[in-house]
Amino acid sequence: MARTAGKKGLGKGLQAFFPEQEDKQEEQIVQVDLADVRPNPYQPRKTFSEEALKELSNSIREHGILQPVTVRKAIKGYEIVMGERRVKAAKQAGLTQIPVIVQELDENKMMEIALIENLQREDLNPIEEAIAYEKLMEHTNSTQEQLAKRLGKSRPHIANHMRLLQLPKVVQEFISVGKLTMGHGRALLGLQDKQKLSQLLEKVLQDKLSVREVEQLVQRLNEHVPRETKQVKVKLPPIIKEQQERLRDTLGTSVLIKPGKKKGKIEIDYFSEDDLERILSLLVHTEKE
Repeated sequence: MARTAGKKGLGKGLQAFFPEQEDKQEEQIVQVDLADVRPNPYQPRKTFSEEALKELSNSIREHGILQPVTVRKAIKGYEIVMGERRVKAAKQAGLTQIPVIVQELDENKMMEIALIENLQREDLNPIEEAIAYEKLMEHTNSTQEQLAKRLGKSRPHIANHMRLLQLPKVVQEFISVGKLTMGHGRALLGLQDKQKLSQLLEKVLQDKLSVREVEQLVQRLNEHVPRETKQVKVKLPPIIKEQQERLRDTLGTSVLIKPGKKKGKIEIDYFSEDDLERILSLLVHTEKE
């Protein structure tokens, strides 16, 4: 049986992407079978605290689900848009039905809402957050600057998170599970001789080094890197530096311009095959203009 609820806001970040959501005056809350509800394939959160789930499950068992789960109609049953944690807790509590709000969303909007909702909750680990930013930039064709404005975050905040995706998967995993912090990851990115990363990582974990200690150790290791393998820092002319920043904003990734006497070089970072396709499409689009 359906009943009417008041307007449900999706948060500042979601409204910035989907202002039409603000025009909805009311939404219908209906009860559906829990067995008909499937997880969101675009859920950025891969880890859920068992302790927090247990606490929520106990609360649901006693008081029920106070905030309906947002879903969309699928070919069979429903797919979760927002509220996967509540669904997991409801299953633990032994519920057979849950209250939901059914929205009509295509694949892209479903993915974007799921990503933004999790980002607004600020309970993603740094790697999940970085991946969410990457996916949002790809699917909304946004630069880091544009994404920062829409989400109410600083551009360096987004850039620093996305830089973590340049780390080897093993380091990303340690950050995801909390054995390393984001600061540790940023310090490890500074290591010039990547062949020493495994040995350094082992020491960091075994000796439980602080971020400052890792930074100092990386600095000492970099001093012993052969000259031909060192990344020499060149002071760029103001005009080149400005162009470099323009490219970074346009492409939404790290860009280095290396000028030379007769010719120069532009280095563009990408984090995956999908990210490469995104950057190439931006370059082609800019060229056509």
